[in-house]
Amino acid sequence: MARRRSKPSLYISVDIEADGPIPGPYSLLSLGAAVAGVQDTDGFTAVDPEQHTFYRELRPISEEFVPEALAVSGLDRERLSRQGAEPAVAMAEFTDWVREVSAGAQPVMCGYPAPYDWTFLYWYLIRFTGSSPFGHSGCMDMKTLYATKAEVPLRAVAKGTMPRHLLSGRRHTHHALDDAIEQADLFARLMTWPGPSDQYR
Repeated sequence: MARRRSKPSLYISVDIEADGPIPGPYSLLSLGAAVAGVQDTDGFTAVDPEQHTFYRELRPISEEFVPEALAVSGLDRERLSRQGAEPAVAMAEFTDWVREVSAGAQPVMCGYPAPYDWTFLYWYLIRFTGSSPFGHSGCMDMKTLYATKAEVPLRAVAKGTMPRHLLSGRRHTHHALDDAIEQADLFARLMTWPGPSDQYR
């Protein structure tokens, strides 16, 4: 069977901080992104995740928030109400950045775990720009990637269960850009990891 010709995939690690479980009633407060690498028919090539990055803090879109969710990021909603970027502006700038860094390739969002971040990201892109540079399904979950390669149940996956050589040496700070860069390290290592050898099963 002939392999279908396609553009390379450019993987962009994305992390968001929000003040609740779902977008709409609650707000995306910060967005960080870092290019992790590119995959073509010859394989995956990692890039320095600090080379191409994006970060914005956004104005909340509602008065509702979950105090425990807000506490995770340490962001100040009152400050963001005054100084945060308008969501339409921030998402348009993010779209332009994605298109710029992925010129000649198809952008794919990757996250750990991706579903929460993707839910906010995709909703905000559609709500405030009308479209997504990732399409409706250009998303890869790192937990699923690890579970598949390690041949373990998805719900058994946590960073603490992974081999240490896969993990980034960077701190997880709950600052969206810091964490996007940290996750880009993990993604690059997962993409080139062959999986556990039989002697470690």
